[in-house]
Amino acid sequence: MKINISRQNLYLLAMALTLFIAILLFAFLVLIPEGKSYREKRLVIKKEEQELKGFQAVYDETYEILKNLKSDHRTVITTFDNRFDSERFIKQNESFFNSLTLAKISSGSEEAPFMVYEVNTTSHISSPKSFYGFLEHLNKSDWIVSVDFPIHFKREENLIKSTFSMKVYGIKADSNTTQQ
Repeated sequence: MKINISRQNLYLLAMALTLFIAILLFAFLVLIPEGKSYREKRLVIKKEEQELKGFQAVYDETYEILKNLKSDHRTVITTFDNRFDSERFIKQNESFFNSLTLAKISSGSEEAPFMVYEVNTTSHISSPKSFYGFLEHLNKSDWIVSVDFPIHFKREENLIKSTFSMKVYGIKADSNTTQQ
């Protein structure tokens, strides 16, 4: 029995067998090992996506808190940016006292974000009530100011002289180089 296969069919069969072997080799040598590493990388990416979602949630929550704080404390933020003017300070507050002097005290470190002033006042009063009015006025001023204790009151006849230190908080001109 003789099998009669034409030469074209024989070449086609050889080509198909070679192609089939090449596909099997490609699958077992390239695709299957890369598939394993693909699955491992996919698991790592899923874990990182979960972490990213967690961090994004924290970021969103913190950003909302920041927006709320900015809107709630807008006056403090704008007050913090105001530059302190000692002459304007004296003009605004001289009505509380007979005399008001302001002397800048050099702070030990130039890196401090605030300036320290010594305030000397004289008043024609029998009680320090005008001083408390002055403190109330400071709370509503254009600057962020803290009055440091001790506050010295000294009585001389019908005058009360007071001396205290205050810190004026503000941004120095060269301290903040990255403005938004």
